[in-house]
Amino acid sequence: MSLSGISAIFWDVGGVLLSNAWDHEERRQALQQFALDEVEFESRHEMLVSSFERGKISLQEYLERTIFYRPRSFTLEAFEQYMYSLSQADPQTLQLARELSKSCKYLMSTINNESKELNLFRIQTFGLREIFNLFVSSCFVGLRKPEEGIYRLALEITQRPPEECCFIDDRPLNLDSASRLGMHVIRMENAEQLRQELQKLGVVA
Repeated sequence: MSLSGISAIFWDVGGVLLSNAWDHEERRQALQQFALDEVEFESRHEMLVSSFERGKISLQEYLERTIFYRPRSFTLEAFEQYMYSLSQADPQTLQLARELSKSCKYLMSTINNESKELNLFRIQTFGLREIFNLFVSSCFVGLRKPEEGIYRLALEITQRPPEECCFIDDRPLNLDSASRLGMHVIRMENAEQLRQELQKLGVVA
């Protein structure tokens, strides 16, 4: 354990290290790009998103049921590629995570909600395996934030007491569940603010 008392740092991915994978803004861009009806799509999305992010249905099945349930002027593959293209890095936050990982002082893990195909694409594309020891992703564990179970699972897998853990997320509701379990929490605003908040907890590379 480091001198700070923090031995593990758990990170959200979308909205912290990277842009969101398939949140409302990404969906809006895609619907505009392909001239799709937002109300019609969102009603189908809401019915499927839990299964999609828990890894119960594939990306192809999700798209077949939200978009390709009738003929389109574009292919499923073209839509998939556009979805992947929406993912962008936050270079400063990724650099901070790399520094902390290279220090070897902390167990580094994600706790994130993402569908399997997008999650694997982002892990590979942005070199996240080089940073994190563990990926507690909704699509792998069948649980989603802000359900308390996903945080409990992360603590049980890593065998870390909550008071030695820090969880970083950009959404207050997700932070509440971790805080109730006794974890330290930081709401991500930007890379410099995050660095300062971590330093207050004694977390430095």
